[in-house]
Amino acid sequence: MRDFPPPSEPGWHGTTILTVRKGGRVVIAGDGQVSFGATVVKSKARKVRSVLRGDVIGGFAGATADAFTLFERLEGKLEQYPGQLMRSAVELAKDWRTDRYLRRLEAMMIVADRTTTLVLTGTGDVLEPEHDVMGIGSGGMFALAAARALLDQPLEAEAIARKAMAIAADICVYTNRNVVVESLPSDK
Repeated sequence: MRDFPPPSEPGWHGTTILTVRKGGRVVIAGDGQVSFGATVVKSKARKVRSVLRGDVIGGFAGATADAFTLFERLEGKLEQYPGQLMRSAVELAKDWRTDRYLRRLEAMMIVADRTTTLVLTGTGDVLEPEHDVMGIGSGGMFALAAARALLDQPLEAEAIARKAMAIAADICVYTNRNVVVESLPSDK
């Protein structure tokens, strides 16, 4: 039997964010758990929100203050480039990579408008998900796998997201069932 070394320090964990685009809707779902090491610190955190008067929705994984800073910056870019989520995200990613202050921010984001869904990372990535689903955070890959398996079922986007989040909560100890969902009509 192989022994695994214990983690050097407990860290903040506990985010599962999932986006699903199907049947004229796009949804972003996020669980509410925040953990420090093996301790649940909060069970009803809100990691999903609407941005720019409800025209864009987003969810974050990572440090909360860092994510809110990024949401504020994204709102500024969206005001600078109205109706252009992709351009706004690329401009934010450029700033995130090159600005000394922003470069230290530790978060990932999923953002969506009526036509586009994107994942933004601190390494400068602006990714469009394949198959209209994407997950980030501790349980993100569990939720992503479940959502992909449910896509061909006769379920709406929100039902898929909720079922996938429940599956992730059954598997990932850093994910709970206190799910918040934001949605928009989709042009796709």
